[in-house]
Amino acid sequence: MAKLNKDILYLIFEELKEDNNTLYSCLSTNRTWCKIVIPILWKNPWKFIKYWRRKQMESFLNVIFLHLSNESKNTLKSRYIEFLPFLENPYQRPLFDYVSFCRHLDFIHIDYIILEFTHILESKNALINELINLFINRNREFTHLYIPYKFNFQIHLIPEARSCFSEIEFLSIKTGINQDIAVGLSEICKSIKKLDLYINGNNYDNYGVVKLIEVQRNLINLDLKVGNYLLFSKTFENSLIKSANNIQYLRLSAPYTRFLTYFVNLKVLELNSSYACTLLHFENLSLPFLQILRARGIPYEVLTNIIRNTIGYLVEIKIDRIHHNEVENKKIIQVIRQNCPNLINLKLVLIYNNILELENLLINCQYLNGLYIITDNNIYVHNIYDWDMLFEILTKLSPTSLFKFKFSYLVPNLNSLKLFFDNWKDRHPMYLQLNKMSDIDDLMIENYKSEGIVKKFSNKILGDDFEWA
Repeated sequence: MAKLNKDILYLIFEELKEDNNTLYSCLSTNRTWCKIVIPILWKNPWKFIKYWRRKQMESFLNVIFLHLSNESKNTLKSRYIEFLPFLENPYQRPLFDYVSFCRHLDFIHIDYIILEFTHILESKNALINELINLFINRNREFTHLYIPYKFNFQIHLIPEARSCFSEIEFLSIKTGINQDIAVGLSEICKSIKKLDLYINGNNYDNYGVVKLIEVQRNLINLDLKVGNYLLFSKTFENSLIKSANNIQYLRLSAPYTRFLTYFVNLKVLELNSSYACTLLHFENLSLPFLQILRARGIPYEVLTNIIRNTIGYLVEIKIDRIHHNEVENKKIIQVIRQNCPNLINLKLVLIYNNILELENLLINCQYLNGLYIITDNNIYVHNIYDWDMLFEILTKLSPTSLFKFKFSYLVPNLNSLKLFFDNWKDRHPMYLQLNKMSDIDDLMIENYKSEGIVKKFSNKILGDDFEWA
């Protein structure tokens, strides 16, 4: 493998970009591997930083400061040496120009890390200014920019800012930013594809952020959070409506106002809200291209209206943190069954009296691949869940494509689980995750694996909702 073409090695290592432990282990293989892996690790080095590991932050900041000019180092050493105890050898040069590989400029992380080492405002600002001058120069081209609340550094006035930020595709910003900076960025950053916007603070002084939204022409992904629903003004609403036709992915943690009805081309919709939802804006909501719906804490009336107003393209539905009664639970299952024939992955609450309602859903949804059932409806009061009936239905009526299961909160008894396995013979080997079944027999699981009944098993819920690896 060490003799593979460099381009092939790069493609292999790119596939491992989220696995920093494996990439770190590749650094010591040989110089060729090291030269390929370093730029991948440093494309977004901030994601590897753990705030609770002070030594890690210290080492990281040390590497960054090694890139500073001797003049900058001398200035910091003479004025702020007490805040830089980790800079043991300030004149050492780094092995690579690590900063040149960065494509993510994360002032949120920078602000936090610096704050860990000095709480004196003058020192903090001096350190951040040095880092700004280090990162923003004509040799850098960033694709991702993260700006914290109350950010007040005039980065848009740096001559090299235009060349550094003109290709920004992702921007994370909060409305408490200095508005002159937001206006300046609106003149530079016009190719944003994904915007993470957090509306908080005084919403009357956000003309810069509004302008920044309105100048975007490539925006397809919007993550909108509102810290206080009273701050979601018509000005923001109107600015978002101007980009509504282009938006395909919308993650919304905000009050549901009329602007959602304009997002007719959505493919992915994530709703996450503790606000009171009004049905007024959902009754006629048409989402003809919606493929993925993820909802957390959303009333059943809103969910059923959204699903009913799609036209059959939904392939994934994830429903979390919903409190409803038996009748409401039944209506949710029914509307999914009636409107989602192409469904592949489904996560939902299944109240025990509605287990039979699952039959029709399995018959109508013949492309199901993964089913995540939450056993929750004050079950601890009733102390009953008919696992035998559930497993019998799944065994007899599951489409051939369905073989991945997760069951959370309650777990079956051992006899019911054995019955499920025994009746699953001659089907695709099962992937199963349970929520800590206390009397599970590891040897029994291994026997079912050897018989080809179980492929993967975990006695705890792992990974994302629809990952069974």
